[in-house]
Amino acid sequence: MNAIDPQATPDRALTLYGTPIASRLLLGTAQYPSPHVLARAVEASRAGIVTVSLRREQARGRTGERFLQLIEELGVRVLPNTAGCRTAKEAITTAQMAREVFDTDWVKLEVIGNDDTLQPDVFGLVEAAEALTNDGFKVLPYTTEDLSVAERLVRVGCEVLMPWGSPIGSGRGLANTYALQSLRAYFPETPLIVDAGIGAPSHAAQAMELGLDAVLINTAVAKAGDPVGMASAFATAIEAGRAAFEAGLMGERDMAVPSTPVAGTPFFDLASRTAKPRHGE
Repeated sequence: MNAIDPQATPDRALTLYGTPIASRLLLGTAQYPSPHVLARAVEASRAGIVTVSLRREQARGRTGERFLQLIEELGVRVLPNTAGCRTAKEAITTAQMAREVFDTDWVKLEVIGNDDTLQPDVFGLVEAAEALTNDGFKVLPYTTEDLSVAERLVRVGCEVLMPWGSPIGSGRGLANTYALQSLRAYFPETPLIVDAGIGAPSHAAQAMELGLDAVLINTAVAKAGDPVGMASAFATAIEAGRAAFEAGLMGERDMAVPSTPVAGTPFFDLASRTAKPRHGE
């Protein structure tokens, strides 16, 4: 597939459900060594949105209450998720509870279909997305890169798609760039946020260079030796990748092309380099 022409998709600020978002980096809040490190990482990442699992915070009791207070103090938008849900009904119920707890109708919708890969159950995902959209939610579905699934999610009212790069926590980066490019080409006006599998700043930069709109990162930052430094590195990589996309990347070629063309090379110079010496010289 040919590279996307940035002139055909002029840059504009990231907007999700009509709301401008200051950063193209979304940050997960799980697995950090301490609340203090999390707070510093969020600040270093300059993230405009952080994701929070309702189930995890419920399990933490009063510790969870202090966590929510910390998130509020950071001044970033909270995106509750339905992590851990394995049926559409379970995800719908969790989303409705999250709306009450976090006072938001935004939800990152997850319906997990496989315990080993944590691949989304795309059938349950579409079912839950339709029900939640009809209930007034602004749904950001965690999905595969499958085009037909994306079409169904958009059809039931999702204005944002969150295709995975590779399995959650794998750190393998973008496993199927062709499919992600296909999504970009088919849905030029739909924000595409790469979710899951991003393990290095270079992976995030690659997603931006492909013309995708944002990246959600958790494990790669939270489990780094220096989460704060890694958050800053990801922020820089995303800015660089997006700037490269806007500037217009060169296309790939099958053959070498000299940066200094031979056209216009003086004839005598070519002759001096190719002529064979005469006898006696």
